[in-house]
Amino acid sequence: MLDIIIESGIKVALLIVVLLTACAYATWFERKIVAYMQHRIGPSYAVPFGLLQPLADGIKLAFKEDIVPDNVERVTYALAPVVSFVPAILTWAVIPLGPTVDIFGHQVTLALSDLNIGILYVFAITSLGVYGIVLAGWSSGSKYSLLGGIRSSAQMISYEVSYGLTIIGVILLANTLSLQELVAQQSSVLDWFVFRQPLGFILFVVCGIAETNRAPFDLAEAESELCAGFHTEYSSMRFSMFFIGEYANMFAVASVGTTLFFGGWQGPFVTTMPLIGLLWFALKVVAFMFFYIWLRATLPRFRYDQLMNFGWKVLLPLALVNIMVTAAIVML
Repeated sequence: MLDIIIESGIKVALLIVVLLTACAYATWFERKIVAYMQHRIGPSYAVPFGLLQPLADGIKLAFKEDIVPDNVERVTYALAPVVSFVPAILTWAVIPLGPTVDIFGHQVTLALSDLNIGILYVFAITSLGVYGIVLAGWSSGSKYSLLGGIRSSAQMISYEVSYGLTIIGVILLANTLSLQELVAQQSSVLDWFVFRQPLGFILFVVCGIAETNRAPFDLAEAESELCAGFHTEYSSMRFSMFFIGEYANMFAVASVGTTLFFGGWQGPFVTTMPLIGLLWFALKVVAFMFFYIWLRATLPRFRYDQLMNFGWKVLLPLALVNIMVTAAIVML
């Protein structure tokens, strides 16, 4: 029992450190990619290639004055960044990062937990993140922030429905809710569910981007309309927590997409060198993140009426059609 507790504690600590580091360097990655696409330089002064820019930004934010407006609801205002950040971390509890490996003669599973309803847990936890945005918008005492929070809640409701429906096709084909089992069924490239559920994958990506409030679905922030939207009145580390939460949510969506549609950690040489499964998983997640950033640098923001119409009149009917066609194929 003690061994299990120690192993779980080490896994949790390592996962949090790696995830926070990845979120920090996602900012550097995004700035470099967007700069390249727009013929700029991007971070370049903090050591070669600006590799220490995330550290410099973290130190700067930690020492900036935390300015709190007089008319905020203080308890909710303080809790909102935490509520936005924590669900993104909890999502990783069931993500299989790799196969079982032998470490000093001890068999270690590269996942915190293997819930038999893992995919339901993921969608239940990720749906909580919107509460932090809504509470931040309401508690800030600013009309810009309130509008951002209202927009985010309406957007989340609209796209959460389609987002949940996109995975039903995969579940019908796999006949399991366990993420570990889903990865095991995609042992070769031709078994990846992206080839058996192409429409489901496209809908998953679109809804996942909308769920994380990323361009072209970043109507909750929309700096040209709402200054900065829900986080207009935040500064210092509280401001940074919203962005850590945003990047953590992006990584969560990327990891779930990798697990559901691209075989998770499965790849060449994994059977002979199990640890290389971590590398395959990381590469697939980075590819998802690159696509996120590519879209931001390419597409303009939707109008709000376009956003809502697209969610209810396009994505939802397509998700339902995908389920019906998949169910008919399974039956036949």
